[in-house]
Amino acid sequence: MEPGSGAAGERAGERSGPGEALLLGVRHHGPGSARAVRRALDAARPRTVLIEGPPEADELIPLAADENLRPPVALLAHAVDEPGRSAFWPMAAFSPEWVAIRWALEHGVPARFIDLPAAHTLAWQRETDEHPEPPGPPPGDGPGVGAGLRDDLRVDPLATLAEAAGHDDPERWWEDVVEHRGPGRRDPFAPFTAIEEAMTALRETYGAEGGEWDAVREAYMRLQLRAAQREFGDGAVAVVCGAWHVPALRRRTALTADRALLKGLPRTRTDLTWVPWTHRRLVRAGGYGAGIDSPGWYAHLLASPDRPVERWLTRVAGLLREEDRVVSPAHVIEAVRLAETLAALRGRPLPGLSETTDAVRAVLCEGSDVPLALIRDRLVVGDDMGEVPATAPAVPLQRDLDRLQRRLRLRPEAAERELELDLRKETDSERSRLLHRLRLLGVRWGEPAVSRGSTGTFRETWRLRWEPELSVRVAEAGVWGTTVPAAATARAEADAVAARGLAEVTGLAERCLLAGLPDALPTVMQVLADRAALDTDVGHLAQALPALVRSLRYGDVRGTDTGALAGVAAGLAERIFVGLPPACAALDADAADEMRRHVDAVHGAVGLLEEAVGPERGTGLHTRPHARLRDGWRAVLRVLSGRDSVAAVVRGRAARLLLDGGEVERDEAALLMGLALSRGTPPAEAAAWIEGFVGDGADGGLLLVHDERLLGLVDGWLTGVSAEAFTDVLPLLRRTFSAYETGVRRSLGELVRRGPGERSSVLGADSGTAGFADDLDAGRADAVLPVVRLLLGLDGEQLNDTDTDTDDQLTTATT
Repeated sequence: MEPGSGAAGERAGERSGPGEALLLGVRHHGPGSARAVRRALDAARPRTVLIEGPPEADELIPLAADENLRPPVALLAHAVDEPGRSAFWPMAAFSPEWVAIRWALEHGVPARFIDLPAAHTLAWQRETDEHPEPPGPPPGDGPGVGAGLRDDLRVDPLATLAEAAGHDDPERWWEDVVEHRGPGRRDPFAPFTAIEEAMTALRETYGAEGGEWDAVREAYMRLQLRAAQREFGDGAVAVVCGAWHVPALRRRTALTADRALLKGLPRTRTDLTWVPWTHRRLVRAGGYGAGIDSPGWYAHLLASPDRPVERWLTRVAGLLREEDRVVSPAHVIEAVRLAETLAALRGRPLPGLSETTDAVRAVLCEGSDVPLALIRDRLVVGDDMGEVPATAPAVPLQRDLDRLQRRLRLRPEAAERELELDLRKETDSERSRLLHRLRLLGVRWGEPAVSRGSTGTFRETWRLRWEPELSVRVAEAGVWGTTVPAAATARAEADAVAARGLAEVTGLAERCLLAGLPDALPTVMQVLADRAALDTDVGHLAQALPALVRSLRYGDVRGTDTGALAGVAAGLAERIFVGLPPACAALDADAADEMRRHVDAVHGAVGLLEEAVGPERGTGLHTRPHARLRDGWRAVLRVLSGRDSVAAVVRGRAARLLLDGGEVERDEAALLMGLALSRGTPPAEAAAWIEGFVGDGADGGLLLVHDERLLGLVDGWLTGVSAEAFTDVLPLLRRTFSAYETGVRRSLGELVRRGPGERSSVLGADSGTAGFADDLDAGRADAVLPVVRLLLGLDGEQLNDTDTDTDDQLTTATT
């Protein structure tokens, strides 16, 4: 039964309005509104406070008195049967709604939410496909005072009033025109009277309907207001809501008409809780953001009732000093004076953010906008993130995640930070598993990054940043289990069965090993074996092999048994060896380039597979011998490099891989290049061969720099290409050589400019340029041995026979 129903309700409110209730129309997330609300409540001393928000959250209001509930926070509502369908009601310390809740708790006054229940809001989302989020305040209200029918009013009605008054900042207009007026200081209710009159005029001008959603919400709020008036009396009720809704709540309407609007609304089962929020999330205008430009500044204004400009500029000076910029007290004093002067010139009673920013730019930043970006990021926006007590309701998975975060000392933070992990340490290994498990569940708290200074498998680097929406992802993942390991295992098994391609399954196997999910591996491996047996596409097999081979390397570091993977990986490699040469024939340019990437991936995977399988560990596919893998792949590369039907870019790449692996000498490589660049070869095909041989990075360019024969072959072919053909092959050549570093391109240009007769002097030792000589220069190599030994950790050790052998090897390598 709706509030106000029954015979008594009919007699008391059939044609009655809200009477003399104290309606406090506010600007959402406005510090000026927050201060005004507190002053008005202190003056009126109501017996109950009604607040715009979902009524299902009434039982969560007492948690706001917990010292461990620290804003910014948000009310999160999600559908029980569909956790991904959710809505947020964010509140910061400077939000009028939060101030009203805290005032009620401090004075022992009941506080209630009176907006349309979240059960209807989430159901409305489902049925209104063209509006993923309802157009009304929270979750879609933004920083304004309420939603209206027109797009400009939906963003912020106060902005319309401020623009009409010639102000570019709605919050500054509110401060200057309403709060800082003389009568407003003496009468705590004057600001709300003025803003109600303005909203009434706006609704009369632009239409009072506000759309179907607003009409339904306002009808429900009127019913709740009537019920509170009957319970506490007309003059004992205070309402804190968006100012746009105040005229609608003040208007006298029929009780039956309001009930008729609410009849037949869709609804769904919902759960609500408090979740941490961030200042950065308040900045965003879309999604669940509030569109606040300067939450850090707003928080400062509320926390600094006296001398806010002086305190703010002191904080700015401290930040700049931390960044090693010279800022003295004299700078701060001068900046304060300039901000006050600008405010006087612009007709404002006090300096605002625009005046302080202009003063900071002119005085503290010496006219540069570069430090202002840092000030905006660190102070104007800020990295503040709220906290929620453990007593707040949560799904079991969230509680298990909270427990793991505390045990592993991984506190969620709004600011992005890098986390270096050494997987040889137990705590770091557990942190890694947790982050990988969360990624499997779709909770992307951490993103893997490239480790600096080490390429070993025992080192991991993560970039961590907690976004409020991750709380929704955790609730959504709760359907898979009540603990993180159990949920991740169930999700991995389901993903393996639903995977569309072989590469997806091998990638999933790798992620299961990274996440330490041995219980999921049997299902994943069975699906992998079935898919691998049925898939005949060499491209798919080549995509799948690298991830599978990488997984084999994790056994030693993570203590995971990867023996079952070795057999599948070896089987895939054997099938690739057989099917790759035919698959590389009759390809167009795009398909050939993709196949070249597959060849590179398989080449790297075979090298890792050799290390993972090891020499002669058993027999059969599970443990292919070292030599057979290596020799088999080399044979495939020789076939690819010498078969004319193979795409030119693949032939070139195969020849280069053989050269790098020492399988062909430079004379043979020059012969292969000479054949590929002969006059009978079409220019486009020859250019593709060059791209395959020397493309994809600076190493190909260095090869040409150091080998005059190869460079001469390329140079001779290029100078002999006709003008018409040159126009056709130029884009391909430009793509090839543009990948080289600037220094490599400069060296190649210098060599080509000197011509064949002068290159030897450039490449010779006398010129000082690195190159190849006929004999090893042991003296030059010995000069760098101390540095090499130091890098290898051999410095200071006593030489013995083994060390002598090592030095000989180092001499050869460095030469």
